[in-house]
Amino acid sequence: MFFGTDPLYLLLVMPALALAAWAQARIVSAYREGSRVQASSGVSGAEAAAAIMRSGGVHNVTIEPIQGQLTDHYDPSKKVLRLSVSNYQDHSLAALGVAAHEAGHAIQDAHHYPLLVVRNLIVPLAALGSNASFLFLTAGLLLQSMKLVWAAIALFSLAVLFQIVNLPVEFDASRRAREQLQADNLITADEDAVVGKVLNAAAMTYVAGTLTGVLQLAYFVIRSGALRRGGDRSA
Repeated sequence: MFFGTDPLYLLLVMPALALAAWAQARIVSAYREGSRVQASSGVSGAEAAAAIMRSGGVHNVTIEPIQGQLTDHYDPSKKVLRLSVSNYQDHSLAALGVAAHEAGHAIQDAHHYPLLVVRNLIVPLAALGSNASFLFLTAGLLLQSMKLVWAAIALFSLAVLFQIVNLPVEFDASRRAREQLQADNLITADEDAVVGKVLNAAAMTYVAGTLTGVLQLAYFVIRSGALRRGGDRSA
């Protein structure tokens, strides 16, 4: 019995997965609502991102449109801020909020925000851990190998560590975004409420993802203990 069919997995992890599904639905709803409200400043998402980066002392980052919905991200290795086409060209409060958030990451990078530095260092290890951990865990359980199971737990811990470090990075980027949007007169105080709703909904997706990762790790540790006790009894 394992993963989705294991009552322990259902008890520990499924509530977090349900929270993640709710958070995803909430960001879609908040983004759709914010997309209907045009910013009184009349600037586009790309223009807002450029203005915020200038105010933050960032002058070496280019802004590019990218296909997809909510595919917006900042690439620190190439110094490129990529905005989904709608957020790049739209003048809505949702577009400004998302663009400003990514500009916040560019400012973090320019000022060597410590947690962003740590996050960027962890990225390749976290990707490896996330992809390989389930293979190691499955093999360890099938072969009754504690070494493989603990290797899987160590690998997955890297992915969970990334999620934990990433949380304050994302919250800080949103804080910078909302403060600078108002400081640069790109939104009004009333419009900040709509922007805040979009960014807070986005933050919940990170919270839910982190909680899911932590609970999955706890599940793996508990199951490894059961496997070890089983091995001790059979010795």
